[in-house]
Amino acid sequence: MKIFVCEFITGGGLYREPLSAALAGEGTLMRDALLRDLAQLPDIVISTSYDSRLPAPQHINQVVTISEQDDAWTIWNECISDADAVWAIAPETDGILAKLTALVQYHNKILLGCGMQAVEIATSKMKTFQILQAASINTVPCYTAGSWPSEEPGPWVAKLDDGVGCGGTVCFDNSAQLAAWLLDISDTKYIIQPYLLGIPASLSILCKQGHAWLLSCNQQKVTLENSKFSYHGSILNGMAEYWPAFEQLANQIAAAIPTLAGYIGVDVIVHKTQIEVLEINPRLTTSYVGLQQAIGCNPAGLVLDLFYNDDFNLPEISRNMVDVSLNA
Repeated sequence: MKIFVCEFITGGGLYREPLSAALAGEGTLMRDALLRDLAQLPDIVISTSYDSRLPAPQHINQVVTISEQDDAWTIWNECISDADAVWAIAPETDGILAKLTALVQYHNKILLGCGMQAVEIATSKMKTFQILQAASINTVPCYTAGSWPSEEPGPWVAKLDDGVGCGGTVCFDNSAQLAAWLLDISDTKYIIQPYLLGIPASLSILCKQGHAWLLSCNQQKVTLENSKFSYHGSILNGMAEYWPAFEQLANQIAAAIPTLAGYIGVDVIVHKTQIEVLEINPRLTTSYVGLQQAIGCNPAGLVLDLFYNDDFNLPEISRNMVDVSLNA
């Protein structure tokens, strides 16, 4: 089976833009972990593309170099056409993941991830909040920039509705600071959430047709400095004591959004006695980098089994603690 792995950042998505070292580093970690896992499986031919400014990837059978004079989307179109299945890793911001998903579906290829409906829901933090709230799932309240309750004191967090990670996320001590900041911005895609003190965490799960299988419970390494959040990695199974509660939450989310498919990351905040959902990532997350070591088996093999086996069952997995650091 020919699988095309398309990681947007390292794969040439920024071929005519400056290449951020931080983004390239995080993308390389995810891509290389996935390529390694796929290479360990039998009867798989792996293809990918890479930005010519970066080192060539390993663990692949076919590779295409993308330079400034090339058009990444044209090359990806050809690679997708030539593949049997596609594993897409791309940011939701500005509809990039949706565009890549639509291209795979246009060619009628197996998409080893979420289809368009789930991508469109998870791309929007507001849509995600509305659906989860309707399903009575604890979710951090979400307001538009024009409808947040300014009479409440705060603190508040402003973030892009389709933002990824900590990018563009700003914290404000009080409502007056937030109101003044909103007067100075022109971007209407910001949503407002209350800032909750607690432990930032995430779930790594598999989803299919309304069912979920929890793979790991992760503590996220997030810092807040000068009103800006920074993500530094995660400790897989650093929140393993919450396994029963996280497992219940995973099943509730899958039931509320049954079109979620494949590997899914869910960001949460463990606030007092509550677990509150922040957002859903309909794609590989950085925690995947340590997942094989954490669970004691090949997660890419599990995803292929999930998509190709109607009677998928999660084998017995380990709950090892694994530290994934972005800037050690």
